[in-house]
Amino acid sequence: MGGEHGDGNHTTKSSFLLGGLTCDTCVRIIENRLLDLHGVKNVQICLETQLASVEYDFYKLSMSEIVRTVCNLGFSAKPVMNPTGAGIRDVTLLIGGMMCNDCVRKVNEKLRAINGVYKVEVSLTENQASVSYEVTLASVEQLLVAVGELGFVVNLPDNVPLSQVTYHLKDLSCEICATSIERVLVDKEGVHHVEVSLSEKSCSVSFFDYKLKPLQIQEYIEATGYSCELITLEIPPQLKSALFRVIGMSSQSCVGHIEEQLAYHKGVVGIKVSLELNTAAVVFLSQETEAEDIREAVEHLGYNCSLIEDLGEKNDDLASETEKVTPDNNETSPLLKAKNDTRSYSSQRSLELALQKSIEHLSKSSRASSRHTLVNVEAANLEKAFFTIKGMTCSSCVSTIENNLKKIRGIHFVLVALLAEKAEVRYNPELISPDAIAGAIDSMGFEAEVLADTQCPPGQLVVMIKGMTCASCVNSIEKAVFRIPGVTSANVVLSTQKGTFTFDGDVAGPRAIVEAIEGAGFEVHLPSSADTSIADRLSHRSEIEKWRSAFLVSLLFGVPTMAIMIFYMVIAPQNGGGHKQTMITEGLSLENLLLFALATPVQFIGGRHFCCPALRSLQHGAANMDVLIVLATTISYLYSVTVLGIAMATRQSMSPMTFFDTVPMLIVFLCLGRWMESVAKGATTEALTKLIELEPTTALLVSSGNHEEKEINKQLVARGDLIKVLPGAKVPVDGCVVSGHGQVDESHITGESLPVDKNPDDIVFSGSLNINGVLLIRATHVGQDTTLGQIVKLVEQAQTSKAPIQQLADRIAGYFVPAVFSLSVITLGVWMFIGFTKVDIIRSFVGKYEGSDLEVTLQFAFRCAITVLSIACPCALGLATPTAVMVGTGLGAKNGIFIKGAEPLELLSQVKIIAFDKTGTITEGKASVTSFTNFSAVVPSGPLVALIGAAESNSEHPIGKAIFAFAVDQLSEEEKELPRCENFEATPGYGLQCEIVYDSYTIYPNETKDIIVKDDGSVLRNPLKTGLGKVNRVLVGNRMWMLNHGVKISGSQDKALETCELEGETAVVCAINGVALAVVSVSDRVRPESRAVVTHLKEKLFKVVLLTGDNKRTANAIAKKVGIRDVIAQVLPRHKAEKIKELRRSGVKVAMVGDGINDSPALIAADVGIALGNATEVAIDAAQVVLIRNDLRDLISAIDLSRKTVHRIRINFVLASVYNIVSIPLAAGMLLPLGLVLLPWVGAGAMAASSLSVLLSSLTLRSAVLERPREPVTKHA
Repeated sequence: MGGEHGDGNHTTKSSFLLGGLTCDTCVRIIENRLLDLHGVKNVQICLETQLASVEYDFYKLSMSEIVRTVCNLGFSAKPVMNPTGAGIRDVTLLIGGMMCNDCVRKVNEKLRAINGVYKVEVSLTENQASVSYEVTLASVEQLLVAVGELGFVVNLPDNVPLSQVTYHLKDLSCEICATSIERVLVDKEGVHHVEVSLSEKSCSVSFFDYKLKPLQIQEYIEATGYSCELITLEIPPQLKSALFRVIGMSSQSCVGHIEEQLAYHKGVVGIKVSLELNTAAVVFLSQETEAEDIREAVEHLGYNCSLIEDLGEKNDDLASETEKVTPDNNETSPLLKAKNDTRSYSSQRSLELALQKSIEHLSKSSRASSRHTLVNVEAANLEKAFFTIKGMTCSSCVSTIENNLKKIRGIHFVLVALLAEKAEVRYNPELISPDAIAGAIDSMGFEAEVLADTQCPPGQLVVMIKGMTCASCVNSIEKAVFRIPGVTSANVVLSTQKGTFTFDGDVAGPRAIVEAIEGAGFEVHLPSSADTSIADRLSHRSEIEKWRSAFLVSLLFGVPTMAIMIFYMVIAPQNGGGHKQTMITEGLSLENLLLFALATPVQFIGGRHFCCPALRSLQHGAANMDVLIVLATTISYLYSVTVLGIAMATRQSMSPMTFFDTVPMLIVFLCLGRWMESVAKGATTEALTKLIELEPTTALLVSSGNHEEKEINKQLVARGDLIKVLPGAKVPVDGCVVSGHGQVDESHITGESLPVDKNPDDIVFSGSLNINGVLLIRATHVGQDTTLGQIVKLVEQAQTSKAPIQQLADRIAGYFVPAVFSLSVITLGVWMFIGFTKVDIIRSFVGKYEGSDLEVTLQFAFRCAITVLSIACPCALGLATPTAVMVGTGLGAKNGIFIKGAEPLELLSQVKIIAFDKTGTITEGKASVTSFTNFSAVVPSGPLVALIGAAESNSEHPIGKAIFAFAVDQLSEEEKELPRCENFEATPGYGLQCEIVYDSYTIYPNETKDIIVKDDGSVLRNPLKTGLGKVNRVLVGNRMWMLNHGVKISGSQDKALETCELEGETAVVCAINGVALAVVSVSDRVRPESRAVVTHLKEKLFKVVLLTGDNKRTANAIAKKVGIRDVIAQVLPRHKAEKIKELRRSGVKVAMVGDGINDSPALIAADVGIALGNATEVAIDAAQVVLIRNDLRDLISAIDLSRKTVHRIRINFVLASVYNIVSIPLAAGMLLPLGLVLLPWVGAGAMAASSLSVLLSSLTLRSAVLERPREPVTKHA
């Protein structure tokens, strides 16, 4: 590379050949822009030689970044190499947090993936990596960022402060002894400075403790023959940890607010807030801030904050442990002592690992240290498991499962979704297994099943193997599988008859593994398709069948009960004494006997669906809705049996009033409500269920050798397999058409209702319907990697997650059942008191019933108490959010909008600022010809376009490719091919020159007469009269290219160029035989819908911002076209996220819309990241909302969907809250003066109606029409 190294830091000087400079203004533009780059120290540009000399820090900047910056300004730049070739640099990176060889592998692969890195050596024992790289392609900052993204703490040796140790030397007697010790130590790696004092008989050593330990230094000294002992050990300032008590947090949004704000606090490097414990653990640099400053910062956020413990000041035990001098003491990484500068990168995960001791100490200070670790030091070892859970009815069930699982050692996170009947659990596999977790859920009264077996990650297969009898069977299976190339692991368990195999999907496939096992003489069974089980679970089929059967059985006893009630209430009312009753024996009437006979089987048989879960719930110290139901029915039954038994024992002349009718009627209405509720729940997930059912279960495999066809399970299809798709069949996997023609319905992916023609080399999607024709496709994506599989995964994740408002509802539901039981007891006590003091109040309601005052009081008090138990319902409250989210995300999926969770669905409704990336988002993301101006009166535009296209046919530049594509598209039917191009030569940054030869083309004759034209004061051959010859010399390029070749540009042509440039387009001139004939404008065309979308957003009072890395002129031109006023241009990818954070600091929610890898940091930094369907995989992963149809108008629909869903959630909460607020006082008899008192079974019906009202309210979203831009879409040239 042309340049020499600077003396200090890491400075180098490089030379570049620039293109396109015409004046001093061009020089100043480039100089100012380069000096703005982080790391550039000096820039010198010579206009005459077009050479630039740039002095920069190659640790912070690469040569390619400088070239790219110049090119973005509209000029060209080419590095000038010296004879020695490229500049190779070696750098050592100190890496903290590597725990195993897998970490080493990840670092190695990550660094080698960087363009320009050609050698990497990673050492686990030394916690460092040695990297050799080409400075023209890579920079040290790129290396640091790459390792930091993996979750490790990384730094440079220059940034690590020195440690100081002093030893007392007993036998030191002369200067010669001191010198010999110094010489020995100075040569040791890691030693920076040695000073031996003869007068004090001491040796002071400054050293890097990541390379050397104090005990090793002591051994080096003693090896010279002198005994020594440690006097002092000075270590650079440690990171401090402090634990704070924070009062006033009410939800996870409070947690996020505190963590986000403290992250900007100077000196804070780590923060973890616990809502459950009301604590905040903060890790900070002691030289930059103190615990009291952090406490005040939290106070300023509106919370009460107090310091529980400052570890740096109070933890003497930890301090002493840090000072222990042992050869393997590397608990405190030197990387964490480094200054907090721009070259020190860390992630949450690596911070947790490095600060293990600090956080363990803070955890002991909390009230539940064994179960709630503030910063989980085991995070690196946690695994995730999913479970299906049957039997949940309301949010109290959710609360019961989550709270009890969190108490189990080894479980760190629990998320239960009521409607999806699914739970996500993160656990430590060393402490607990998924089967044990499922057993724990079963013991709570629910049915749990591990989902992990049917949802293997790519490259993994789990099968059931029949026929194994001993360990040799296991060994033979594993040996047979390992013979298959590409298989990396095989684990067969005899006891469970299960085999788990991992393989490289590019080399091996599941079918080969199954065939190998069967070839060994065993029977293989694939687990049921994950898609089928998900569809069954989401449609609630088993639950619907269960409650339908329970309702019909209960109805057999409920109908006779209702008939008896009507008979005795209407035909033979009880308005007198016992003599009017049909008595069987003393104290027992025919009515009570019949009701007892009907209530008993219902109580002990029909009530089992409620009784068993209630008992298990109580065993775990929790109470759900089933507990209330069982209490209501059991109390009714036991009260009735008791008073009836007393009447018979005392041989009373009349039979008492009982609640036997309550039991069957209550169960009937409850089962009916649960049945209808299950049906409605299934309807809320209909959209996702339909998506899942699109994918077929089998595929028609075609052997590549003999072309035999065989139908196989879809799970056995591997990448590269040939699959035959017959007319009327569905495509089983994503693939590429090898042969055949047909029409395919892809409406489930694209939303386009019309069939799409498919020809060889076209892409087909899983779940698409082949309408006609036979297609032979080669599988490219299988299993969960298919487009449909990813869509299903996105939608299911969204429907499983919880919105912040739902988390509050679940907490309320957790306290609901105990509160209702308390109200029931209070109701019983109050009416008992009223009955004993003023029984006339009760008798005024009962009428002429002649029972005793005690009997009347007890009967009425128990009736009100039981009605309170049966009418109160947290179900409606718990269903308010998930049902709306289910329907909302399903509606979004139908419209090509995929929202990854309930939280972004809620946040999107609050967004006030929307930032757009330019390239690929506002624009189409590809260069295309926007205008073609022909200045020739002789040569028609068609042949002229063909000539320019022929000249560009050999070009690799995006502009050249765009012009070539335009020319091919403009070919007429008569013009089958472009003319021939010879002697092609391209100069980067300027243009091209070549010769175009016509073989069988119409020749447009040249005019031999020169015409004098007064244009810009020059004499020209009139371009309007210039034709084409047999061989034509062609130039295509910018102004400088034309001037260098002596081609004059007329005033009209110059004006056309300026017009294009003002529009932010790239304009090139085409000259034929020395005369400029045409101007071609090329740009990244604005999407047809962009202006309509921006206009609509502005009408809705959104602030719209264009955030791009392009130059300001181009950005402003594009912004003007679509109507955006606020433009932030020339922003590097790493700075885009900072700009988003600046927008968020205004206190409003910000959404970012992008499509590229460079947009990923901004997508993550925004409150809601939105990616287009054709975005890069990285951008889609970073985004929370994906517009799968690649249409910006879907952004309007997504916002409207979010607002309508949140509005529906609020309506649901109002319905649920009003129901409980009104029904419980009514059930308790508070409206008795108005003559309003409910019977228990009426309360049960009302309870079922409340849940149904919420479900039906959510289902109204299914018919919602999503908003689209009203402005008609116009195409912009």
